[in-house]
Amino acid sequence: MTGSTFEELTKSKPEKSLLLPLKKKAGRSNQGRITVRHRGGGAKRRLRIIDFKRAKLGVPGRVAAIEYDPNRSAHIALIYYADGDKRYILSPLGLSVGDNIKAGEDAEFKPGNALPLRLMPGGTLIHNIELEKGRGGQLVRSAGEAAQLMAKEGEYALVRLPSGEVRRIHCDCLATIGQVGNVDHQNINLGKAGRKRWLGRRPTVRGSAMSPRDHPHGGGEGRSPIGMPGPKTPWGKPALGYKTRKRKASDRMIIKRRGK
Repeated sequence: MTGSTFEELTKSKPEKSLLLPLKKKAGRSNQGRITVRHRGGGAKRRLRIIDFKRAKLGVPGRVAAIEYDPNRSAHIALIYYADGDKRYILSPLGLSVGDNIKAGEDAEFKPGNALPLRLMPGGTLIHNIELEKGRGGQLVRSAGEAAQLMAKEGEYALVRLPSGEVRRIHCDCLATIGQVGNVDHQNINLGKAGRKRWLGRRPTVRGSAMSPRDHPHGGGEGRSPIGMPGPKTPWGKPALGYKTRKRKASDRMIIKRRGK
């Protein structure tokens, strides 16, 4: 079993004004049906309100604390703004207590500051990237991740995402400079089944251990092979490499697909 050292964290109690209650969904949709299997239980959490929009344009802020967030892999930074407002942002690598940050066109070029893509030079590492101007960052928000600004073509910038996909994003969209912090998150080894349950992850049963009425891989004497061309989901659909993505308008923005 391995865990985080939490050396970066400077505050253990969250900011009360930025908390919301978080009800457990246990993998259920708004219709009450299970749409994600193997979810349920887990430790109680409260939602931290994160400013993905970086809407305090032109207002300088100071990093008051780096905190743990149970709802995401990245750490979060508590920002005290000059106008008295307090907000959480994703904590980038290298950000520390006392640093000054800013969002907007007049922001300095350094980690933690948010600028439009058109003001950034090629090769910049970025995270929390908007897909539509003003909507808030939707891409590259996990611990240790960073995208790279490759080039600019007219109104659009070419951005290489951590998956390897190269995508066109409008130059007016905001992105935060730097790599998301807590880079050692990927090295954590949970070590026991109980720790998985603390995270709200329930056990997963192999299809080959089921009966043939419950799963296409089930049945047979002893341990049996799949016995069909390609593995299947419990509902009989191809499981690996089967394309399920519908035709989307945003497909035209993809220059190079992720993967091999």
